[in-house]
Amino acid sequence: MKWLFLLLISTTTSAQEFDLVILNGKIIDGTGNSWYYGDIGIRDGKIAAIGQLGTANTLKSISAKGMVVTPGFIDVHAHIESSIFQKPSADNFIFDGVTTVVTGNCGSSFQSGIGEFLRKVDSTGTAINIATLVGHNTIREEVMQRAQRDPNESEQQLMEALVTKAMAEGATGMSTGLIYIPGTYAKTREIIGLARIVKANQGIYASHMRNEGNEIDAAIKETIEIGRATGIPVEISHFKLSGQRNWGGSNRTLGLIMAARKEGLDVTIDQYPYTASSTNLHVLLPSWVLAGGTDSMNYRLTNSAVFNSIRQEMLTKAKTDKRKNYAYAVVANCPGDSSLNGKSISDITKTNGRKPNIKNDIETVKQIILKGGAQMIYHSMNEEDVRNIMRYPFNMIASDAGVVYLPKSVPHPRAYGTNARVLAQYVRETNTISLEEAIRRMSSLPAQKFKFQSKGLLKPGMDADIVIFDPLTVRDNSTFDLPHQFSSGFRYVIVNGELTLENNTLTGARAGKALYGLAIPGKIP
Repeated sequence: MKWLFLLLISTTTSAQEFDLVILNGKIIDGTGNSWYYGDIGIRDGKIAAIGQLGTANTLKSISAKGMVVTPGFIDVHAHIESSIFQKPSADNFIFDGVTTVVTGNCGSSFQSGIGEFLRKVDSTGTAINIATLVGHNTIREEVMQRAQRDPNESEQQLMEALVTKAMAEGATGMSTGLIYIPGTYAKTREIIGLARIVKANQGIYASHMRNEGNEIDAAIKETIEIGRATGIPVEISHFKLSGQRNWGGSNRTLGLIMAARKEGLDVTIDQYPYTASSTNLHVLLPSWVLAGGTDSMNYRLTNSAVFNSIRQEMLTKAKTDKRKNYAYAVVANCPGDSSLNGKSISDITKTNGRKPNIKNDIETVKQIILKGGAQMIYHSMNEEDVRNIMRYPFNMIASDAGVVYLPKSVPHPRAYGTNARVLAQYVRETNTISLEEAIRRMSSLPAQKFKFQSKGLLKPGMDADIVIFDPLTVRDNSTFDLPHQFSSGFRYVIVNGELTLENNTLTGARAGKALYGLAIPGKIP
């Protein structure tokens, strides 16, 4: 009897029991290797088995016949510090196959601190996993406000202490936004001092570089030098070439990245698949105009003598850029006047009864900024450069977007369709990259870079973040004119084992988790 009892226990515990089985899918595991057919068994939020599993020992099964099964997509460049709490279901990300995002980019992170942000993510319950960088601009402004100068010794030490604290609270690294204030006032040595702290805490350095147009080579070299001086892994954000005079230069700029990697420096890039960027209207002003905060800026804009200098500097830059007006700059969201949303600066100038030339457009820019500014879309890139950068193997796909919850805005379509656009246009339609390569760029490559040890691959023991889509119909539907449209073709999205999108319908599941950097003992991101 004792022998029979032990046999029954052995038989029961050896049986494979799953919460969910995905059947008959074309599996692309995230490594870049070719697809294969198989089933995936999920138990307790993890991938428990891959093979020919059947349905005998599962609570639920779904058929993936005719569809591709991949790791959940990891978006390494997002801005969701506040928007995720406005809409924790993160619909626009889920419908685009994204299960994990990295926020805190471009030098800006949660104002109340990294620890508070990550705790709030877990207490809120979000549909996606979230990691965050600590923003250099956020740190610098806390210590120095918007001062246009170098930090003194005590200020540098205080910034380093704040970065140390942020890493200890769970940041995955540090970001800079060297086109924005106050980061634009920082010298390279200041950033190197902070990057050394991040490196010591196993983090990475992600940078919106100082320039992405006429002075891009110098900006890339500065970013690489920070990596060389500290040994920190470097991620160059939304790699591009802005401005018509720079079009066709991507072989040269990519060559700088290749040379750095050949030297042994861990330098990678990310990209969104569009020829337009999106940022605020203030970037059209000379950076010195923004020093000291809003009151100081408004004084400079309304003082006729000072504004004459501002206008002349903007006219000179426009001439260098070969721009006759600001027709390339379109308002995405103007809180002070939503009637401007979707209109270009030149359109607004014309509506105001003035000829849309560069001088009058500068006046329009001033008036909008005095009313509180606007989020903009800038049509300034070349499709051939986008494709050339897309082919570079150490390049990740990233949206540079937030969670969309403002229906009256006219946001960049990348907020809805980044991954679907890559799969439709650059994989299926133009064969710019293979499907397996695209999935690697969206999964294991970002997981490796940001040290998410349990994500990015389909293999037993990994988190069950999984996307199932139809490779023949997946498509981005969001456009610049009509952006508020979800991607199509994604049938199922699973986050930590929970069906979050089922048969193209949100289930309401919010199984996402806060992901902590490696400086936190016992936390495996």
